[in-house]
Amino acid sequence: MKKSTIVLSVLLLLAVGYTAWRLGANSSITGAATTESKYDAFAKCLTEKGVVMYGAYWCPHCQNQKKMFGSSWEYVDYVECSLPNKAGQTEICKEKGIEGYPTWDIHGEFHSGELSFEKLAELTGCVLP
Repeated sequence: MKKSTIVLSVLLLLAVGYTAWRLGANSSITGAATTESKYDAFAKCLTEKGVVMYGAYWCPHCQNQKKMFGSSWEYVDYVECSLPNKAGQTEICKEKGIEGYPTWDIHGEFHSGELSFEKLAELTGCVLP
């Protein structure tokens, strides 16, 4: 076989393998998004009603809240209160008087701690799926 034929064959195999890999990755991503996106409307409703969660990147309770929403978290208004390396609190959180995380601002009232979907729905009037 000529050297050019071998090179073309290898390139073709790489292209086919890459295409198959990307198709497999896209289908698994799409499958995950459809199962986690059931809270999109709920998260958007919270934001439309002006609900904000104040938190810190290092806070395990904040991480739990984010995990509850799955991919729908992107629709929730979130304010990061911690400075890098836990070096204090951002000015906005100081001004708001945020003392613990997470803190939810719902209709101007602050609610500290992890809130269930049911509690968030009760406090906001947003409908759960």
